[in-house]
Amino acid sequence: MTDTVELAKGDIISVEVLRPAHGGEGIGHHDGRVIFVKGGIPGDVVDVEIAQLKKKWARGEVVKVTTASPDRVDSRCPAAAAGAGCCDYAELNPTVELEIKSRVLRDQLERIGGIDELPEFELHDLEPTAGWRTRVRLGVDASGRAGFRKLKSNELVTEVACSQVVPELLEGLVGEGARRFTPGVEIIAAIDDAGQRHVVESRKAPRGGRTETVLKVLEGTGEVEQKVGDYTWKFPVSSFWQAHTKAPAAYSEFIAEALTGFELVDVDKRGPVAWDLYGGVGLFAPIITSKLQAAVHSVELSPGSAEAGEEALAGLPVTFHTGRVEGMASQLPSPNVVVLDPPRTGAGSDVLKSIAEAKPQLVIHIGCDPATFARDVADWKLNGYEMDQLAVFNAFPGTHHFETIGVFVRVS
Repeated sequence: MTDTVELAKGDIISVEVLRPAHGGEGIGHHDGRVIFVKGGIPGDVVDVEIAQLKKKWARGEVVKVTTASPDRVDSRCPAAAAGAGCCDYAELNPTVELEIKSRVLRDQLERIGGIDELPEFELHDLEPTAGWRTRVRLGVDASGRAGFRKLKSNELVTEVACSQVVPELLEGLVGEGARRFTPGVEIIAAIDDAGQRHVVESRKAPRGGRTETVLKVLEGTGEVEQKVGDYTWKFPVSSFWQAHTKAPAAYSEFIAEALTGFELVDVDKRGPVAWDLYGGVGLFAPIITSKLQAAVHSVELSPGSAEAGEEALAGLPVTFHTGRVEGMASQLPSPNVVVLDPPRTGAGSDVLKSIAEAKPQLVIHIGCDPATFARDVADWKLNGYEMDQLAVFNAFPGTHHFETIGVFVRVS
């Protein structure tokens, strides 16, 4: 075994980046240590400044690219190039982005999920790869300028825009000559399916959280209109909706295909039942009802989202329940099928156990973080469910984020 060399914070070392890591970093090795490299792309040889040091690993940031990976390109995002934490894959060739993300997912499923045999991945690139984001949250600095936060910082980049965002969404909000806002607030802006731009000031959310407290409507009505298929939802601009303009239809189509021809057994005489957990405004409920002829019970924490769903889906056999999933599952009729779309933190052992105890035949689980999704996959296995399908959607181009949908069947 090679002895580790004493390093110190601030040291600069040369590292060859061998593979991608969860979180957008690259992984290399140096004298017996694993090195996590922020800004590293597989195939790079880079100089890395050490910022965090442990016995078996270290973490640092690229200070110089000595040999560029064939997959490295000039930054595709002006805001990221100026230091914003928006597009951490801005210098990665977009043609290899989905393959890199699928490697990250496979690694997480094998290491955290403990899954040795995985189904073949279905890979879905969502177009466009720039100008795809139709809703955005901006910080406002002490002088009233709006912009994008730097990574793990409250400092803002206010001079240039992020390439993720639909260009017309940020006109007059960010950059030279932009309007000024109330210092310290958060700006929420969205363009909806009716083509209306909505801009509001809101109270800044806690780190990792969201806020539904709108302080002032500056443009539009503050209530967006979103359409998928034959249904139209109207809800506050602060409520959750998929960021990529093509994501709602893409996820709905995948769920529809997974349910097409699925043969239900042990159906109660009152008919099939499905759960739509973390259901938001009920985006997937119409697909579930049409494919299964099932009564759908949607559980959503936000009262505003549930109310919007009730209004949009009036006439369909969909019942909205407001509350936390972990507190509601035991109160619902036993399901034949469950669809769940938990937050980035995942569903967790208690929620998955409560679902498994209800014995649905089929579960469709949507995950937006590969590590927490892999942890949930391990729990599905413990609870007697086997992964039957797995799809990866590049729904956040230019970033390390992506969406995963797994289909699980009950085997015991």
